[in-house]
Amino acid sequence: MSSQTHQPAAGPTCPSCAEPLEQGDRFCGACGHDLSAVSAPPGADRPTLAIGMPAGPPVNWPTVTGSGGPGGPPPVPPHGGPPGTDPYGGQPPPPPRPDVPPSPGHGGPGYTQPPGGAPHGAAYPGSPTGPGAGQPYPPAGPYPPHSGHQPGAGPGGGDFELPPPPPSTPPVTPQVAADPRAVDPPPVPTPPYTKVCVACRAGHVDTDGYCENCGHAQPRERDHIERELGSVAAVSDRGLRHHRNEDAFTVSSTALPDGSPAVIAIVCDGVSSATRPDEASQAAAVAANELLLETLPRGTHPQQAMREAILAAGAAVNALAGRDPQGDTLEDPPHHQLNAPACTIVGAISAGGLLIIGWIGDSRVYWVPDDRSAQAVRLTEDDSWAAQMVAAGLMSEAEAYADDRAHAITGWLGADAYDLDPHTAAFQPDHPGVVVVCTDGLWNYAEAADDMARAIPADATDRPLHSAQVLVGHALDGGGHDNVTVAVLPFAVVRQGAGSAYDAYHQA
Repeated sequence: MSSQTHQPAAGPTCPSCAEPLEQGDRFCGACGHDLSAVSAPPGADRPTLAIGMPAGPPVNWPTVTGSGGPGGPPPVPPHGGPPGTDPYGGQPPPPPRPDVPPSPGHGGPGYTQPPGGAPHGAAYPGSPTGPGAGQPYPPAGPYPPHSGHQPGAGPGGGDFELPPPPPSTPPVTPQVAADPRAVDPPPVPTPPYTKVCVACRAGHVDTDGYCENCGHAQPRERDHIERELGSVAAVSDRGLRHHRNEDAFTVSSTALPDGSPAVIAIVCDGVSSATRPDEASQAAAVAANELLLETLPRGTHPQQAMREAILAAGAAVNALAGRDPQGDTLEDPPHHQLNAPACTIVGAISAGGLLIIGWIGDSRVYWVPDDRSAQAVRLTEDDSWAAQMVAAGLMSEAEAYADDRAHAITGWLGADAYDLDPHTAAFQPDHPGVVVVCTDGLWNYAEAADDMARAIPADATDRPLHSAQVLVGHALDGGGHDNVTVAVLPFAVVRQGAGSAYDAYHQA
């Protein structure tokens, strides 16, 4: 069998696959090649414009010298072929596509189309037959968006131009999915609480009083309180054994009718065996203080004012028995008095050269002179089982206070208390000193007056707050078995001849 060689087909062929073409074909029937965009022959490509090269006619760009008319030089093919060649294979060029606008001219300022017309007879600005005949080609510049045009490309450049989008269609911005790793996390909401845990120093304290990080219970507001008001100061501490502070105090000052000052200190100790002892002590201290601030400026004798203040404190504690912890009224009066809130109370007033004290329960008042060579004195008698045994002569003081029943109180404020009969007393010291008003959380560690005088600093008159802090520290160092509350009230002796509230009361 003889070998057969491929014979080139006569007539136009597809520049892509060499398939024979019919006259008027716009696309190749074999490969679908677009015949209106004829590729440049091999070797006729020009290099891409280098970065930084000014726009203008490329190097060795063939100069257009004629249109191919009679007597003129052969026209330059519109797609970069050698002069005189017919890129359409002897066939007429395809008609212009209606959706592709004519490409603007290239070159630069002053580059004009010579006479003879533009390639393909297109009406370029420089064409003698088109609009703007004889005018220079527009300078090279930015091209319409999405045109696919590159600098240096144009007729004869071999580049295919994409049609611009319709004017009514806005350009579509490609949506790029954001990398989730590069996206900032949403902000963490700030918690509504601002306290930082006292144990771990990192977690926030929740509204229930516990740390969210380590679970440590946080100190309550009343666990440690300090107040200083002029010449009186007080400190209250929860102690080392109790889970809450059931003591309360108030310190204040006012003026008597003659203008002389009256300084007040009230200390209350909640009865732990009763319900809500912390509420009872707070209510009693506030009620007693408010009544003294009301009655002393009116001229009521301080001793009488103290008695009325203790009665007012008792009424305030009694009122608590009519409410449960949420404040709802209880309907069965006998029931709520079985274990009603209760507390003790002790107070001192320094006014007009007099020292007035009042109490119910086992909280105490001590007198400690500035001159420590003088005798310190306890000014109150406890309402307790031990005190009653000593008063009746049945036991010595040492024996009574060594008994387990020693601190069982026989007098208190509360709805289930006996008939309320406050103790009051008035003193007129003849030398300066300090009054120590305290709960048994302190005097358990300094029971005798001499022990209290040794525990309090020598400069207590000048530094009452510091002295109260020292006394609380003394109790904590001793074991802190109970809540500790102490008020230190300096007492100054009135000069001879000066008036006093006591004198004013008796002269009235």
